[in-house]
Amino acid sequence: MGIINCDTEFIGKKYIWLEETDSTNSMLRRLLDDGVTIEHKTESGMLIEGRPIEGTIIVADRQTAGRGRSGHNWESPAGTSIAMSVLLRPAVDDNSIPIITLIAALAVSHAIKEVCSLDTKIKWPNDIIVNNRKVCGILTELDISNGNKSLILGVGINVNQEAFPEEISQVATSLRMETGSQVDRELVVDRFAEALEKYYKLFLQTGDMSLLRDQYENLLINIDKEVKVLDPSENLTGTARGIDELGQLIVETEDGELHSIYAGEVSVRGLYGYV
Repeated sequence: MGIINCDTEFIGKKYIWLEETDSTNSMLRRLLDDGVTIEHKTESGMLIEGRPIEGTIIVADRQTAGRGRSGHNWESPAGTSIAMSVLLRPAVDDNSIPIITLIAALAVSHAIKEVCSLDTKIKWPNDIIVNNRKVCGILTELDISNGNKSLILGVGINVNQEAFPEEISQVATSLRMETGSQVDRELVVDRFAEALEKYYKLFLQTGDMSLLRDQYENLLINIDKEVKVLDPSENLTGTARGIDELGQLIVETEDGELHSIYAGEVSVRGLYGYV
């Protein structure tokens, strides 16, 4: 992978590419903490140094300690996957911050459709599903450094893997496995950055999902399906009815009561072995 060539105003205009790192989220956090400089692309294609600003992207060819939601590991074999992190500084209420994971899911879905012509689904809040298997995971983390509040958006996409270990082979897939051919990773990053900027700007207009809710629900694999919610405060089973403007999953239980799910593990009947 090399220079990011996305047609954007700020996302991806500064970037750093690494052959290997522990985690792109961790690396970006260190950059923020230490105030070190990174190289970035100008319009003429030249590389100059500058501090991490909003829209900075870090891409690694390999991660040795990638993280997923709930402390799960995210494998990133060299030369096959996309492991990247984006620095955002949204001027919104803290309650709206989790919405950005949903926006990122929309952007990944758009990029995959554009590059691979694959139909994707989203398992709330942000797993990207192709043919009932996971192809992408997203992890957002807040960072407060030098008095600045930043959001680190981590994205891991299975791109050119040809197989997975037996223990995850029934739940994971890659773009190459689904298309039958090698996929241009740089092009996927470019299209993701362009889509993320578009959706992010719409989100900033309202601070909620009101301008993006229909698009998200059109891809939501949970909708009208039986789901099981494992939440620290409440476990329940019901039928997913979509999302609200804060991106919370609306679940209707047998008694007709509607519950707004803010966080927690959600299993969907018929997906990942939940029968």
